[in-house]
Amino acid sequence: MNTTDARDVIDDLLAAWQETRPDLDPTPLAVVGRVIVLARHLEQSVGAALDRHGLTLGQFDILATLRRHGPKGRLTPSELLGSVMLSSGGMTARLDKLEEAALITRGPDADDRRKVVIELTAKGKRLIDTATVTRFDEAKGSLPKLPPSELETLEVLLRKWLASLEEPGA
Repeated sequence: MNTTDARDVIDDLLAAWQETRPDLDPTPLAVVGRVIVLARHLEQSVGAALDRHGLTLGQFDILATLRRHGPKGRLTPSELLGSVMLSSGGMTARLDKLEEAALITRGPDADDRRKVVIELTAKGKRLIDTATVTRFDEAKGSLPKLPPSELETLEVLLRKWLASLEEPGA
């Protein structure tokens, strides 16, 4: 049996809904349900990979964002918040833990002492550089075994879906 013939948990869910509530159309769950299940698998996989470095995905996201902004990764908390998917409360808690672990420092901005700037420490830069290799390897290993053309199509379709959710009023 090839993968297009294989049944999965979502097929069983759709069949059960059609039997239980034939008045409802469960077909949107064929895509949405699979994306949710895939997201859970991917989060578990990346979590296990980053755990080897003592990082959560949220911590990795902060350190990686800083790393992408130059060797010292200098950003204000609001600039950082705009680049990651966290609430300001969640951000503060993560920054506290990263600072306690000596992976970042917080200090005044040289140009405007009213502002705080977050910066990677040498230890933080070494950790994120190592963890990034692990993260990229994990992502590559998590891809489905599809031909390159199908992976490209999948990427295009997911980008369209995500862009439609990010549109104003979406």
